[in-house]
Amino acid sequence: MENKLPLSGNMLKILAAIFMTVDHIGLLFFPTEMIFRIIGRLAFPIFAFMIAEGARYTRHRLRYFLSIFVLGVICQIVYFVTSESLYMCILITFSLSLIMLFTLKDLKIAIFKEKKSIADIAARVTLFVLAVTVAYLTCSFLEVDYGFAGALLPVFASIFDFRGVNIPEKFKFLDKLYIRVLTFGAGLLLHALVSDLKIQIYALYALILLFLYSGERGKYNMKYFFYIFYPVHLVVLYAILMLTHVL
Repeated sequence: MENKLPLSGNMLKILAAIFMTVDHIGLLFFPTEMIFRIIGRLAFPIFAFMIAEGARYTRHRLRYFLSIFVLGVICQIVYFVTSESLYMCILITFSLSLIMLFTLKDLKIAIFKEKKSIADIAARVTLFVLAVTVAYLTCSFLEVDYGFAGALLPVFASIFDFRGVNIPEKFKFLDKLYIRVLTFGAGLLLHALVSDLKIQIYALYALILLFLYSGERGKYNMKYFFYIFYPVHLVVLYAILMLTHVL
């Protein structure tokens, strides 16, 4: 049933990229027109859910983490040079998310092993708690986009994700896409409630699109396009903004 749904991962991320571009156009060029920002609220939840999906499917954890983190650092250098801002972009937020996602996955594997080791489970619990602590402290000392609640959001999508985990038959009813979306929705609601941005509540509409997710990536591997799109679209928009000021 899941595979018959219409939206692939690629299609969802293309929609999220469009929503994000609309949001940034509104922020830079039409700051008093809230419709742009409201539409833009749909971008972050989709990207957050797909980060959890990417963490699940990647076979090269370190490469996946570094591709996002290094690009985030490059963006931060550009931000600092151009505006002397230390505001951490969304790529840094998702880098923190990945650390928590990877340690959570290892914890679930340790818990459901046929030959369990209390020491191994304790070590995995410690690593997961450490990852959450690092994310929390980073968001406390630095101004990270969407904050700790935003970094934690992809973890909500992974709580009942048991793909690749040897769970007992009685728990397999939990390993459904709609349950992952519902759990993610609970995290999204919590994030909207703690956000200082009141219109963040409109992000809940992204759940409609996520319920249409097929669970498949799509025909083409477009991950590098999405990695490049984020900094490139910002450069283009800021260049246009500078030109309008000059003209």
